[in-house]
Parts: sequence; structure tokens; C-alpha cells
Amino acid sequence: MPAGSPHAAVLGLGIHRAKRVVPNAEIIDAIDSSDEWIQQRSGIKERRWVGPGETLESMSFAAAERALEASGIAAAQIDAVILASCSNTQQITALAPRIAHLLGTQSPAAFDISIACAGFCHGLSLATDMIRGGTSKHVLVIGAELFSPLVSEHDRGTAFIFGDGAGAVVVGPSDVPGIGPVVWGSDGEQHNAIELSEDWVAAMTDDEPVLPHITMDGPAVFRWAAFEMAKVAQETLDRTGITVDDLDLFVPHQANMRITDAMARAMKLPDRVRIARDIAEQGNTSAASIPLALGRMYEDGEAKSGDLALLIAFGAGLAYAAQVIRIP
Repeated sequence: MPAGSPHAAVLGLGIHRAKRVVPNAEIIDAIDSSDEWIQQRSGIKERRWVGPGETLESMSFAAAERALEASGIAAAQIDAVILASCSNTQQITALAPRIAHLLGTQSPAAFDISIACAGFCHGLSLATDMIRGGTSKHVLVIGAELFSPLVSEHDRGTAFIFGDGAGAVVVGPSDVPGIGPVVWGSDGEQHNAIELSEDWVAAMTDDEPVLPHITMDGPAVFRWAAFEMAKVAQETLDRTGITVDDLDLFVPHQANMRITDAMARAMKLPDRVRIARDIAEQGNTSAASIPLALGRMYEDGEAKSGDLALLIAFGAGLAYAAQVIRIP
């Protein structure tokens, strides 16, 4: 086996926000709601949906290009591309090989993973293991979702939640720890807490075929995420060998502002730890949410090179993953 690097690190970040800004005012009539109700329930003021010419592929490519540029790594140096998404409706072929080709890479391993909201953190852990194990030197990890076609405008529980976008990072070798050990798992007993209304075959063979849409048992997901994920966060810190006092940033999956607040309270985060709250303007973008949220922190001057950040993602499956990273 080839010798791997002693450690791995994130070398660069790139994001792409979908073009169309959709304020709550465009959502409320169809679900008989109000802007105030949506903000109180989720913290969302607006979300991004794709505009003309935007696709899951185009958003993934744009984020990946920016990640390569930020990292200083050429496309030809990428040994593997991992794309996390659960909204690729053209499942054959996987999207990762197409993105690899568009970028001008040299025949890397390229594959998709579908773990919904936890996908990006899973991909980050896989990349770390591949680099330390010696199977790859540089890995491009992309999280991308195009949810707007999969949302029912009349579903009061989900119509206002989801957005579109993509984020990517280049992961490479490092002499010092840049990505900590992962804590990941799943609770398959609650697999149907978030799911499509029906499978693709059934939906397309109905008398009046329509795209299936996302459904969610909101209270069940809230209870699980708000209370169980704080324990996962603490386990991640323990395995990394640090405490909340060592953190600079907390970047949770942007599911719901109330879940983020509940986790921060349960973890007893110090006031100086900056918390990502990208959901207010972006909505929930599942596998894309953590890189997009981190990108927002860069844009707002809340994240700087060398900061220590706890990432934690959770969602459909129910699946989760968390790790501490050093910000590039």
C-alpha cells in the first residue's frame, strides 16, 4: 500500500448560491401563513432557488472551480471527487464524474454519496481517510442540492424550508492535524421522518404523474436533532481532545435556527464562539448547507484562517456526522 499523509486538512473553500432570492412573502399565501410565523418557527427570512440556466451540475461546477482556485491546487492534481447530494434526479450516471470531466481533471475516482444533510461531513471524513490511507493525495468534496422542484408549495411543514446551492472544499495532505476524527452514525428506526412522498417509479406511473415532494415529521426531527446532536457534538470534542473553550466557530447544518440555539445552550458554548446562521437568508440546503454557512462566515468577517471550527450535520436517514477542522 502507498504511504499516506500523517494528517489531512481543508486547503480551500468555494461556494455557489442559487440566483433567485425568494422572500417569505412569496411562500405564505399557498400555506396560509405569515412571514412572522415562518421566522418564529425556523429563523428563515428568505431562501435561494435556482434561476434561469442554473442546474445541480452548474452549481456544483461553480463551487468546485472556486474551491480549486482558493486552494491553489490544479484540477490535474485531484485524485478523487466526492459529491454529496440527495436531489440528483438523474441518478444514472452519478454527477461526480461529469463534474470531474468539466473541471479538466485527469481521470480521478469520482462518485456520489446520498446521505442528505449529513452528506458533506461524511464526504469530508472519507476524503480524510483516503488521504491518510494513501489512496489519494488531493480530494475534492462537493455538497450540492437542488430542492426547489421537490418542494410542494402547499405543504405547510416544508414549503418554506428548503433552498438550492452548492459548496466545495479541496482536502489535501498536512504535517499537522487539520481535520479531526469523525463521530458519525444513524438512527434507521426513524428513517421515514424525512422522505419523499413516494418513490420515483410510483410517482411517474400514476394516472397523473407528478414529481414526488419532500415530507417531514417536523416535531420528531426537532426533538432528535436538538437533544441528541448536542451529545454527538460533545463526543466529537472529546475524541478530538479539546473543549468548547478551544473553539472559534460552531458550524451546524442549517436546519432550523431553534435547533441551532438549543444545541448551543446544551453545549454551553462561550459567547465568543461565533455561530453560523446562514439559514436566515439561504434556507436549508441539506448537503450544501455547511460549506455555504462557512462561506457566509468568511463573507461577514466572522471566520479567518486558522480558526478552529466544529462542524456537525444531521438529517434524513436519520444520519449524522461531526468533526473539528482548522479553517484554511
